[in-house]
Amino acid sequence: IFRDVPSDITIEVNGVSFALHKFPLVSRSGRIQKLVAEHRDSDMLRVELVNVPGGAESFELAAKFCYGINFEITSFNVAQLYCVSDYLEMTEEFSKDNLGSRTEEYLEIVVCKNLEMCVEVLQQCESLLPLADELKIISRCIDAIASKACAEQIASSFSRLEYSSSGRLHMNRQTKCEGDWWIEDLSVIRIDLYQRLITAMKCRGVRPESIGASLVNFAQKELTKKCSLWNPSGLTKVDLGSTDHERLVVETIIGLLPVEKLAVPISFLFGLLRSAVMLDCSISCRLDLERRIGSQLDIATLDDILIPSFRHSGDGTLFDVDTVQRILVNFSQQDDSEGDMDDESVFESDSPRSPSQTALFKVAILVDNYLAEIAPDANLKLPKFLGIAETLPEHARTIHDGLYRAIDIYLKAHPSLPDEDRKRLCKLIDFQKLSQEAGAHAAQNERLPIQSIVQVLYFEQLRLRNALCCSYPDDDHKPAVHHQSWRISSGALSAAMSPRDNYASLRRENRELKLELTRMRMRLNDLEKEHVCMKRDMVKSRSRRFMRSFSKKIGKLSLFGHSSSRGSSSPSRQSYRTDSKVIERTCASTD
Repeated sequence: IFRDVPSDITIEVNGVSFALHKFPLVSRSGRIQKLVAEHRDSDMLRVELVNVPGGAESFELAAKFCYGINFEITSFNVAQLYCVSDYLEMTEEFSKDNLGSRTEEYLEIVVCKNLEMCVEVLQQCESLLPLADELKIISRCIDAIASKACAEQIASSFSRLEYSSSGRLHMNRQTKCEGDWWIEDLSVIRIDLYQRLITAMKCRGVRPESIGASLVNFAQKELTKKCSLWNPSGLTKVDLGSTDHERLVVETIIGLLPVEKLAVPISFLFGLLRSAVMLDCSISCRLDLERRIGSQLDIATLDDILIPSFRHSGDGTLFDVDTVQRILVNFSQQDDSEGDMDDESVFESDSPRSPSQTALFKVAILVDNYLAEIAPDANLKLPKFLGIAETLPEHARTIHDGLYRAIDIYLKAHPSLPDEDRKRLCKLIDFQKLSQEAGAHAAQNERLPIQSIVQVLYFEQLRLRNALCCSYPDDDHKPAVHHQSWRISSGALSAAMSPRDNYASLRRENRELKLELTRMRMRLNDLEKEHVCMKRDMVKSRSRRFMRSFSKKIGKLSLFGHSSSRGSSSPSRQSYRTDSKVIERTCASTD
């Protein structure tokens, strides 16, 4: 219609001029209507629009809508059209089914029902801030994504439910969870919008494991280009340039980490810690990471805790020993806090070692290996080495072979160490807890102080005497040697176990003794009852036996009476006296 009509208004947007007509624009845009009303006397009006959302491209689509030219609203242009309609005041007040209502309808009915479209709209909103945030486009998309992700996880959980052979309903954990497909899609969002999105997901109840997986995926894509910032061969930092964005990403991810343990791999936490040290992130972020790592240090590996010293503090050490020491302090404090619980809840465990004790043994092995790795560093000072070695309690190490190996490496790398410092180092070793091979090596180690070698030889002699005692069981000296060896082994055992475990073992033995005593009492009662019954039966049986014996003796007396009448009188009186004695003995025995 307007192709043959000459233009009567020229609108310039970001240097691009549009030759248009007043009538179609004024009929739908309140902003242009006000501009035209201000210049009624001008036949050819020229207007410049400043800060148009989406620039010339968005204005061109809005102008086409005013002219009635059809075009498709998609997830890639709905945010720009929504913002430009607000800028040009294209509302229902000036025209029915205007651009504002059209974009609102598409955003509500189409975009908010689809998670992928919401992500695409969020990407487009990055260049439309702060207007897109003021118009609540971002908040609506974030709420829609969080709700959709939560619904997907619930549906996935129901699909994994199945009945067992006993007829009970349970979750099949072997089936792969398909409710986390959105993790890859979220990695394209800008960091500030991503932070708001993860926060909304936490409020909606999305699983911590899914949030952790999303954080790992986002960090890998955002920081993958910075893996070459550290040059291990030259041990120098490459020019970082502008690291503000990377620092913001690391600090944001640390703040978004779930509070639950094992929600993210511990190797990822160590990677964040290295990045935080390298990018000089805030101290609060680094301390938070160290606390998280310390709470699950028992699953860490040696490669995890070997953190290079990105910032040389003047000592020139190769590894960041101070950070590792703070992590160990967090681990020890966490172990102590668990030990401060109520005795009834802690010591009632029937297991020989609590989980915290098992974790302590694992960390002790890890620390010994770490000491062996940093010991060859010639710039490593003795206080730092001692600080790492003394962080764990004495009962953490059941065997001191690893600690002895690390100290021996340190003595070899520091030959000029004074004797006093050598003695301080060797005081850490309990030579009773050395294996036979380590003891034999220590007995010939010239780097050890004389006092330490004497201790090694003494305990090796006791061990040898114990072995000889076992070889000759008839030896007279066996009890004394056995007593000495038992005292040493029991001392090592008590030192290897924490006071909490010792107390738990004593309580367990006490319960077993009480149970055995109860059983003995019950058995004793049964025996007493059986004894009473047996005594009653014996009395009855003896009375019947006496009557039978008495009748037999009476019969014998009558026979002797008949025979005595035929013989002399003296033999009959003698036989009568004999039978009388027999009867008296029978009665006495019966009584």
